Amino acid sequence: MTQAQPPVRVMVVDDHPMWRDGVARDLTEAGYEVVATAGDGAEAVRRAAATRPDVIVLDLHLPDLPGVDVIRGLLTSCPRVLVLSASGDQQDVLDAVKAGATGYLVKSAGREDFLAAVGRTAAGDAVFTPGLAGLVLGEYRRLAEAPRAPDDAVAPALTDRETEVLRLVAKGLAYRQIAERLVLSHRTVQNHVQNTLRKLQLHNRVELVRYAIEQGLDGDD
Repeated sequence: MTQAQPPVRVMVVDDHPMWRDGVARDLTEAGYEVVATAGDGAEAVRRAAATRPDVIVLDLHLPDLPGVDVIRGLLTSCPRVLVLSASGDQQDVLDAVKAGATGYLVKSAGREDFLAAVGRTAAGDAVFTPGLAGLVLGEYRRLAEAPRAPDDAVAPALTDRETEVLRLVAKGLAYRQIAERLVLSHRTVQNHVQNTLRKLQLHNRVELVRYAIEQGLDGDD
């Protein structure tokens, strides 16, 4: 008999109490464990440090601190921050991702889409409202094409399989899609990604995609 997996632990950050409570209630009813809620950025950073959630659902526009500062503060306690914002502005999306957000959904997303996005974020996927993923990848390609100062640092050696997985991550495939493509288990793909993150000293999948694009790994096979 297999041991049941513990529920995904989530913290919800939003300055509107009714919205915050509603999101927390939906998560709880769906089987997630809501370990904390917060109404502003400073409170969020403190409670994240105390509870160490698996995923933080974050409203980008809080009354006390800029959203990018909140994201950076949260990353020390939780590497998976899913922005849930009323804003679909391109600059807001790019700023959030550059600060380290794992994904970005607008609040017009359906309940089931949101709940699924939290689960995918916990599993390591980068989840975006349709259309926003292409925006992020396009920005990373633009940055990768910009002139850069010479870097004398030696890149850590990845195995052939890690490089193969990294190439598919750069193409925007979800972990389950990668597993199907390479005939691997979902867990094995996650392990390869975690090993690669550790070797490259990166924090999340978004940073990994940017690295892969900079290395030219997102091109056609």
